[in-house]
Amino acid sequence: GDHDQETYNKALLLRKKAAEELKKEQERKAAERRRIIDDRCGKPKNVDDANEETVKRVLKDYYSRINQLEDEKFDLEYAVKKKDYEVEPVTRSIVTAYHKRIGNLEAEKFDLEYEVAKKDMEVRGSFLTDTLKSIVKQYFDRVLLCEGQKWDLEHEVKKKDFEIADLNSQVNDLRGKFQKPTLKKVSKYENKFAKLQKKAAEFNFRNQLKVVKKKEFTLEEEDKEPKKSEKAEWQTKK
Repeated sequence: GDHDQETYNKALLLRKKAAEELKKEQERKAAERRRIIDDRCGKPKNVDDANEETVKRVLKDYYSRINQLEDEKFDLEYAVKKKDYEVEPVTRSIVTAYHKRIGNLEAEKFDLEYEVAKKDMEVRGSFLTDTLKSIVKQYFDRVLLCEGQKWDLEHEVKKKDFEIADLNSQVNDLRGKFQKPTLKKVSKYENKFAKLQKKAAEFNFRNQLKVVKKKEFTLEEEDKEPKKSEKAEWQTKK
């Protein structure tokens, strides 16, 4: 009636408030995560107007930082896996115990059904009909009890499965919704650094070639001018 509707409305309001609080908490954690990451990373280095030595120094710093982060990331992944191995056997043992209990009830139910059928066969050739009927009723009541317990346990197992799935989901959320992509092997950064060095070397080499060509051109021009001694000999010969 009205009381049930009021109770339902209150429960609905509480769930709505809980969902809002959960959303605010998730947003707060996300903002805190971003703040911490920004503090740890700092601002990116500006190398637009930097010379070659400065760029190399920045690259070396970033390279060392990446190696350090890879090591720390590996340690954290190992710790998470270790925790998983510590938690999962416990949850598996709980579910296994429920399934084992259901299996035992199934076996008991089969035995009871067999006894009921056996007693039914005995009833046909016995004059103790009332007594046997009472026994059959007791067995049937026991079957009903076992079926009820079995049903409860089946739903309890489903409930535990949902709870375990929810816990695993919460664990994944605690690990971070915005998971960092797996960094590739360090050799990638070594290749990039080597390519950058190669490009810088080629650039310097081209500049050197330009300088050498200018010098060669100057020497050739000087060679084209007649020497004083040669000019004197030519004049004397003429």
